[in-house]
Amino acid sequence: MSSQHLEILARRRFLPLFVTQFMGALNDNLFKNALVILVTFRLAAEKGVDAGMMATFATGLFILPFFLFSATAGRLADKFEKQRLIAIIKAAEIAIMLLAGLAFSVGNLTLLMSVLFLMGTHSTFFGPLKYGILPQHLPPEELLSGNAVIEAGTFLAILIGTIAGGLLILTANGILLVVTLEIVVAAAGLLASLFIPRAPAAAPDLKLGLNFLAHGWEMIREAKSQRVIWLAILGISWFWLVGATFLAQFPAFAKTVLGAGNGTVTLMLVAFSVGIAIGSMLCNWLLKGEVSARYVPLGALGISLFTFDLYAATAHMQAGSGVLLDVAGFLARPSAWRVLGDLTMIAVSAGFYIVPLNTLLQARSEESHRSRVIAANNIVNALFMVLGATGAVAMLAFHCSIPQIFLALALLNLPVALYICRLLPETVIKGLVGGLLRLAYGAEVHGLANWPAPGERVVVVANHVSFLDAVLLAALLPGRPTFAVNSF
Repeated sequence: MSSQHLEILARRRFLPLFVTQFMGALNDNLFKNALVILVTFRLAAEKGVDAGMMATFATGLFILPFFLFSATAGRLADKFEKQRLIAIIKAAEIAIMLLAGLAFSVGNLTLLMSVLFLMGTHSTFFGPLKYGILPQHLPPEELLSGNAVIEAGTFLAILIGTIAGGLLILTANGILLVVTLEIVVAAAGLLASLFIPRAPAAAPDLKLGLNFLAHGWEMIREAKSQRVIWLAILGISWFWLVGATFLAQFPAFAKTVLGAGNGTVTLMLVAFSVGIAIGSMLCNWLLKGEVSARYVPLGALGISLFTFDLYAATAHMQAGSGVLLDVAGFLARPSAWRVLGDLTMIAVSAGFYIVPLNTLLQARSEESHRSRVIAANNIVNALFMVLGATGAVAMLAFHCSIPQIFLALALLNLPVALYICRLLPETVIKGLVGGLLRLAYGAEVHGLANWPAPGERVVVVANHVSFLDAVLLAALLPGRPTFAVNSF
């Protein structure tokens, strides 16, 4: 983590929000993974249900509230002061965790799924507040760094919650340990939320109303009227379709394809989470705080490339009926390192893809409508994730293998990546050439803070040290330069 990231984390206007978000993501995944592992390795056999299908259904159920309640959440976040709303939502999380304790204790699958729905509802109302408050507390030059830290922290929380949920739930006192940890984490999130600086209401005169369908459509229609924002929403939504489908399949993928146990599920999630964190931080380092979609096409292409390789590595694998491999046994197989490498690089590519889009959405939204734009984004995200979960369930119902689901994701993502490249052709070229120049010559740009704002003009005079002058200027400086060359 760079000094810039550490500097942001040390500030009161960011640290309490980061901790609150971290604890919420940790709790979501602590409960969700404990539930999925319990279903996959115990309840599926007891209840006579398909583990892979139940895991996919659980993912769809968790994100369904984003579709149902995002319109209301966005309007609340714009109308009222955000810090107080965050504290109220965090207090509700404690009550949800108490209900989770009851659900785990009685082992009722319906009640457990209901708690999962409530956790999704909690996240639905927190999302517009979290991303809406960031631009109020961070200046434009820190917004990309803030998003990178939030993204990396979120996936670190996913990792910790997933590991804790997976390792604890099947132990002798696993239910008690998981429930206790959930309540402690929820209480820590509430405590941190009390230290978030206040953020004035953006639209205090906004009328709420109860017609969430009409409000949701109004938000989407307004977002569609701004092309850059709408394209960012579609790009973010596609990311969550692919990412949620991947994560939902990990337990069944480990058990039925790799022949490995719960420890390997955790190991794959470690690779995925670390990859997202690396990609997020690396993208911020390369962009130097600039709000730009420059690396989004490369990230999209990377997702397809490494997903194709993951399919190729596992297409002919099938677990036997023997004892599931532990982590050491799995790593002893040569194919294991290829699988983990592909998962890591898919996640690194995803970090390059998602951080600039999230930042762009916040930076280009009007302050009075920002939370509603983020809510519109959540609605479309949810729709895409439901479509992804539905597609995965349909493929499983037709007896497709999990590697075939990964192949379908790679094939569907490829035209999306190519479309993004078509939207930003010069971005792709500048990214590739700029990367080569940095790698080959150690090229660096200093003083970008003095670069003119959009709409202003500047003349840059090269000193003709080499014939690379024009290439360096075109690849490493912002914008699209016009060259005047003296032929004499």
